[in-house]
Amino acid sequence: MPAHVNRLLVGDIGGTKTRLAIAGVDGNRVRIERETDYPSRSVVAFEAVLEDFLKASPVPACAAFGIAGPVRGRKVRATTLPWYIEADALQQRFGFRHCVLLNDLEAIAHGLPALGEDDLLALQQGEPDARGNAAVIAAGTGLGEAGLYWDGQRHHPFATEGGHSSFCPQSELEMELLRYMQKRYWHVSWDRVVSGMGLLDLHDFLRIYRKSSVPQWLAEEMRGSDAASAISRAALGGSDAICIETMELFVHLYGAEAGNLALKTMSLGGLYVGGGIAPKILPLLQRGAFIDAFRGNGRMRHLLEAMPVRVILNDRAALYGPALCAARVT
Repeated sequence: MPAHVNRLLVGDIGGTKTRLAIAGVDGNRVRIERETDYPSRSVVAFEAVLEDFLKASPVPACAAFGIAGPVRGRKVRATTLPWYIEADALQQRFGFRHCVLLNDLEAIAHGLPALGEDDLLALQQGEPDARGNAAVIAAGTGLGEAGLYWDGQRHHPFATEGGHSSFCPQSELEMELLRYMQKRYWHVSWDRVVSGMGLLDLHDFLRIYRKSSVPQWLAEEMRGSDAASAISRAALGGSDAICIETMELFVHLYGAEAGNLALKTMSLGGLYVGGGIAPKILPLLQRGAFIDAFRGNGRMRHLLEAMPVRVILNDRAALYGPALCAARVT
């Protein structure tokens, strides 16, 4: 397929929200022509979402989707949804000539070349002209991680399921957190603590640990809207001590696992923080706790200090990636 592609169907399939779009690609530039969001949990199957979206548009020849789950061959079972998606089945049903499935973090990694300077915010500058492998970590409904192998000329994104590796406490408080979480889950992963769902568990744990009840006003906000968002708003507004401590612990753990990922992938080219949560809590990420935890790996501190760390501000990276990947490989 040539570098200029008129129309592609692309999607970002997450545990909370599914976004579909018609996109055009010209080199590393992606133009979103039409975009629609769907609540993932209210739909029985992904095919139903596709059918609804394509009612208003001619079926493009090429489709590519980033999905929160491990892609094996041309099939994926979504981690937090009852969706089983097969590329071959989608091609046959909808008439696509090509269909590409990517892990959702792999998709974001593919989308990085389409981002401009205004789409990124530096938490750590790192060394000038940093080159080498890179990585992406993203907390949203769950915790995703991906790597980008540097071949000397360009990056090659690859998927991981590193967010599901075992959580490792580093303080007495975190050890108590682990014990608390072990009573709820048979396996406590980083995904269980550094995510939207993990934020609620952190808050519940600290309420019990500090013997503090939930204020009535906060309980009403948590019932009336997204509970995790209510906690972060209370922390950012300084209106509740436990919410403040919850977000401080969340940011610390997020930075610690980002540092783990950066070391495991030797990300001298940089670490990117994506997902839906980071842009909403930028003031907390910029206060230093995230980077302090990121660097806190003992003898490797000097290595981690050399790595650029940037927050992805443009959530369309998750749509740009499937478009760029499909344009390159189909």
